[in-house]
Amino acid sequence: MSEDFFHEKRPHRGFTYEEYVNLMENEARAAEQAETKGEPLGRLQYMKLNLQRTKRIGKVYTPSDSIRTIVEKTSVSMLWMVLTEPWCGDSAQCLPYIAKIARCGGNIELRILRRDENLDIMDQYLTNGTRSVPLLVAFEMDGTELFRWGPRPQPAAEIFRMHKDAGHKKETTLEALHRWYAKDRGCTIEEELRSLILGG
Repeated sequence: MSEDFFHEKRPHRGFTYEEYVNLMENEARAAEQAETKGEPLGRLQYMKLNLQRTKRIGKVYTPSDSIRTIVEKTSVSMLWMVLTEPWCGDSAQCLPYIAKIARCGGNIELRILRRDENLDIMDQYLTNGTRSVPLLVAFEMDGTELFRWGPRPQPAAEIFRMHKDAGHKKETTLEALHRWYAKDRGCTIEEELRSLILGG
């Protein structure tokens, strides 16, 4: 039950965003070393590009006045728990926006948990029966769940579904997703989080 892991303060002990980016940097270096040695990379093959995307968004994105005002006026103290993994391309595209939005006010504490080290928590938040990430769950400080978001903005989820139904190759699907992310520039994430924060 969510009450158990929350009151055990497992989300509270998660990574800060800065710590998580440091983790990504370490894994990107590990990927480079493995590549130099000719070792199989597995999911590490995505690390360098994910780190580049994460840092680029962090540099260029500024939350809109609209979302900033909503977060600043939020009177409820919240803990935002994000379940994810550094190899996740959707996370590289979404988490930098979530982190900057959370910082707009003083009432939101963002903590990040690695999915694969917290599968018992992840399994309480499956998407269509899968452990899809990133997954944001917002709690009041007493552990009351306020809302969930993820693993993708709705238009990106629709792109994924259409490609899957059409039997497209993974590479084709990922290319379409990342084109959408580049064009959207976080606008849909803002809109969806705005609606959730306002309870709509």
